[in-house]
Amino acid sequence: MQAPFFDALGERNGEVNLPDAIFNEKPNVPVMHQAYLRQLANARQGTASTKTRGDVSGGGAKPYRQKGTGRARHGSIREPSMKGGGNVFGPRPRDYSHRMPRQMRRLALRSALSQKAIDGQVRVIESFVFDEPKTSQAADLMEAIGFDSTALVVLPAPNYTVSRSFENLAGAKIVLARNLNIRDLFTHTYLLLAKDTIELLEENFSSRHREAEKAEE
Repeated sequence: MQAPFFDALGERNGEVNLPDAIFNEKPNVPVMHQAYLRQLANARQGTASTKTRGDVSGGGAKPYRQKGTGRARHGSIREPSMKGGGNVFGPRPRDYSHRMPRQMRRLALRSALSQKAIDGQVRVIESFVFDEPKTSQAADLMEAIGFDSTALVVLPAPNYTVSRSFENLAGAKIVLARNLNIRDLFTHTYLLLAKDTIELLEENFSSRHREAEKAEE
């Protein structure tokens, strides 16, 4: 699998080979879907809360006598049927997080990266040369490479100048190679990889790396 290769100014310099360990995985749609839903669920705070009738203040005395008023009988102003009363089936604090084996999470990432490569949406750049944070320079680079939609820019390590240059650029997002995730891959059309990130991706997410970890254990 190959991807277009660009220099720091956005000029095309041929093709670059993408490692099969990452970009030659047969896309596994069910695993990708499960990983995506897991990430969305884990992002939920789960702090929404309503008061039941036991949490509402007051209500110690019967609001009015049982009979003779022509109204429905009530024993407490905290009843759900009363204005200001408790909620019956309202949300309560809960944990929405899902667990997923690391091997499956890595398979989902490899599947998503492979699908990007199959669709021709992966670009590789030699390096970024920003003397100072400049959004217009980042926009010119994106235009030179030929992006016509959203792009996820993957860096090998934190870079303040590059991050600030892309920060205010609509449709672009910076992420570190070690923080690459399925949601960002799904919500951005193109993938722009700094050349040094390819080796990091292979080291962190390939199945061979997992086998090496098992051997060490």
